Amino acid sequence: QVHLVESGGGSVQSGGSLRLSCAASTATYGHTYMAWFRQTPGGEREGLACIYPSGGTNYAASVKGRFTISRDNAKMTVHLQMIGLKSEDTAVYYCAARSGGNICFLNPARYNSWGQGTQVTVSP
Repeated sequence: QVHLVESGGGSVQSGGSLRLSCAASTATYGHTYMAWFRQTPGGEREGLACIYPSGGTNYAASVKGRFTISRDNAKMTVHLQMIGLKSEDTAVYYCAARSGGNICFLNPARYNSWGQGTQVTVSP
């Protein structure tokens, strides 16, 4: 289990930008796969982006080109830079962690550590 704390959520107008951050506490962060998900009330948790320990990335089609995931292994952080935000991006955003394996998944069932979530609200 990895302790995760998200920050950076808030309210923004359509077309605006936000940068989410997630701080991790684990001795093996350099071997941990990190990902960002989001969830709307009554909706399923949607995988947005994941990043390999080495820095390789994988994105959902819905956010590719608008969202960028990055990590700093020395600071044990992962970030999600979001640009061109739309009202449909409004959701609670979660970071997640998984140790081991060799594939960067966007399936929430593959992750065993979760942050508390941070609200992102995009107004028209």
